Formats: sequence, structure tokens, C-alpha cells
Amino acid sequence: MECAAVSAPLSSHPLSSQTNTPPEGKRPPEHLRRIIGTPPGPIVAFLTRGVWALLTAMSPKARDALARFVANLAYTLGIRRKVALDNLAQAMPEKSEAERHDIARGAYLTMARVVVESLPSGDRMTPDWDQQGIEGEEAFAALKAHVATGKGALLVTAHFGNWELVGQMLIRWGIPLNALVRPLKGALNTRIAVNRLGAGAGLIYPKGAIQEITDAVNRGESAYMLLDQALPAKSAVFVPFFGRLASTTPAMAVAAERTGVPVFVVMGVRPPGPGARYKLEVEGPILPPRPGECADPITEHTARVTAAMERAIRRHPEQWLWLHRRWKVQPPALTTAPSPGLTEGTPSK
Repeated sequence: MECAAVSAPLSSHPLSSQTNTPPEGKRPPEHLRRIIGTPPGPIVAFLTRGVWALLTAMSPKARDALARFVANLAYTLGIRRKVALDNLAQAMPEKSEAERHDIARGAYLTMARVVVESLPSGDRMTPDWDQQGIEGEEAFAALKAHVATGKGALLVTAHFGNWELVGQMLIRWGIPLNALVRPLKGALNTRIAVNRLGAGAGLIYPKGAIQEITDAVNRGESAYMLLDQALPAKSAVFVPFFGRLASTTPAMAVAAERTGVPVFVVMGVRPPGPGARYKLEVEGPILPPRPGECADPITEHTARVTAAMERAIRRHPEQWLWLHRRWKVQPPALTTAPSPGLTEGTPSK
């Protein structure tokens, strides 16, 4: 039996005024405030402290100019440009070559902005960060209503817009959360982890992640996870993503089955101009299959959530990380088309 995606519709909603300071009170437990991984050596740590200080001292306009310079340089040098253009040619064959080049350039700028906006100390968002509106009024209301019951939710995002600052925005809107992360390596990743903790998020690592998520949602904390990374075939389920099967973590669907809490896709869309401001797009709750509806409910639920992410990316393709080799892992028995019964994303009109 073919399963149909179920989620709340999108609509535009202007947000009321919010404070531009992190909320006081609820913080993740101490064991979720650890940074696990390989820190930078003393020389690298000393040098990068100067870089973080420089980025902190720069104005939003100056940071954006730096991001544009770095993005243009990387694109001109061809760093991963072939990967991005190949991905776009297969994912969006209806686009002209010129359009795909424009989207790829936008992806480079998105990545550069994420870096320069996520590394400074202090308040990294503009004073009007909460005045950009929200798309998905019913979904956002459902998320807030669920959190108000004292239980957390499962929040899924992608390497889109600035996923780091979207997490901070949600915390400021009164949604405590913990980010699913891998053990970190190097100065840049360590700095990002420090800023995640500073924003009020906890960190959940792969070992024992499902139990940690279960405990967190029962404390009223949501889990915040990226669902657009390739995993080894033995650890993944394969779901349609832009018409091709993509290896995807089943952790979200397993956690949803274990906890019974709803799943929402949350994406931050950046409007034109300098400054770290994002319009939030929310879709959900995205429901799992009913008992007996599908032979593989974990894969189907993952496919439904992935389809919601694809819809957001199709609306703003320049804000997704096309430089990533998203389809590099294929099923052991390679298929050329999505399996029957799996939900696919559809292009927006």
C-alpha cells in the first residue's frame, strides 16, 4: 500500500515582538554540556582566537562582505564546483545551465555566511531577528502547543540557510533543545560547539542517542537534528531525495516511534541583505504511518520528513549546501528509481 505524507499546511504569519536575549531558566543537564572530540593544538587555538575576535568586532555588513569575497574566491577556484553542478544537473534538470550556476554560487555564499555568522562571540543576530515573519502558522502553533504540555518534540533541519542560528532562534522562542552532533575535530568545529552551548543548547552524541533523546523529550527538551547527511549503507535507510535514493539516518523515525512525540521540519530562509536574520519555515507535525499502513514504517517516516525538506529546498535552492556529496552512498543492490510506496518530494508550483 502506498503511504501518503501527512503534515500541516504552510501559510504566512508575522511574529510579535520578542526579546533579543536568550531566555533564562531551563538549561540542558550538565552531561549534555560536554564537548567531545579532538580540540585544536595550542598554536592553532592561539591563532584562531584572533580570528574569532576579529569576526566578533566586525559589523554585520563587513561580515557579509567577507562572506561574499570568500564565496566568490572558492567558486572561481573551482573548489567542489563540479560536485555542486553535477548535483544540480541531476536534481534540477529543468533548470538551464545558467540557472544552475547561479544556484551554485548562492550555495557557496550560504556556506560562507554560515561560517562567518556562527563563529563570533556574543549576540550573533540582528536586533530585528524576530521580525522576519514565519511561514507555517499552523505548524508553528502546533509545535508551541506541544512544548507547552511539558514534552519535547523532534525538530529536523538541513544544511540550509543558517541551521546554527535557527537553533538559537528556537531557543529564544521558548523551545529548549539539544542538537544531535558527531564528535568534533579542529578549531572551527570546537568553536561552533562552544557557541551552541552558549546559546543554551545541549549536545547529544551518537552513542546512546535514542535513549538521550527519549530522556530529553520527557524533560520537555526537543531534539534538533540534520537529516541531509550521507551515512554508510549499513547504518542508513534509503529514501527519495530529488528523485534519487539517498542514505539517511533512521534516528529521527526510531526516536519518533520510541517516544511518540511529533516531528516538525524547521528551516531558516535568509532574505536579501547583510545581517544574520532569517524567516522561519515550519512544516508539521509530519506523522508516521498508521499501524499496518506500510511494510517499513521507519523508512516511510524518514521519506516523509525528507520530502518536506526537499519542498523547502526547491523553494530556495540557493540556500542548500549543494557542495555536499549527498548521493555518494547507494544501496548494496543499486536501484535507479525510488522504491514504490515511498513518499517523494514534489516541485513547488
